[in-house]
Amino acid sequence: MDTNPLDSVPERSSRLNACVAISVALLSTVMGLCKVKDDNIVQAMQQAQSDKIDHWNFYQARNLREEIARSTVVQLRLQAGGRADGKTAEWDEAIARYEKLAADQALKKEELRKQAEQDQQTYDALNLRDDQFDLSDAAISIAIALLAIAALTQAWWLFGLALVPALFGVVLGVAGLVGWALHPQFLAALLT
Repeated sequence: MDTNPLDSVPERSSRLNACVAISVALLSTVMGLCKVKDDNIVQAMQQAQSDKIDHWNFYQARNLREEIARSTVVQLRLQAGGRADGKTAEWDEAIARYEKLAADQALKKEELRKQAEQDQQTYDALNLRDDQFDLSDAAISIAIALLAIAALTQAWWLFGLALVPALFGVVLGVAGLVGWALHPQFLAALLT
């Protein structure tokens, strides 16, 4: 029986194309799942950023209220100091009211500062996970491009090369989905 060497080429080509198709389908599925989670994280980042800005704005409002109350206390003390008409009780009452208001604003201002700083920490933590998804998306996109070229050129070595960024992308995607602290800082810094 004669075997034609060309008969094995379509079979090899068919196997490579099947491997490429399965790989692209799996990688696209991972990208889709990661995209949903990434969009939710981006929304949470936007909310944290909005909360931080709101808290700092309220902090400034409390700061102004505190300063006005303290200024009023000084003015009332100066005005009450020169009075000899025996109505110091009314002045003392007004001074006490504004001192209490200033102390209350200082306390609320400190709470707002802590909330704003917590909002920043929340944003930073979410940003690390967002970076994981961004890097995963980039790596998987590179892998899919290499897989397409492998299918066109029928080069198995290119298929193997495509698995490197594919694996990297899948690992980062899973890390983002489950909240692992895996974060290639050097890549994130390079691309930022």
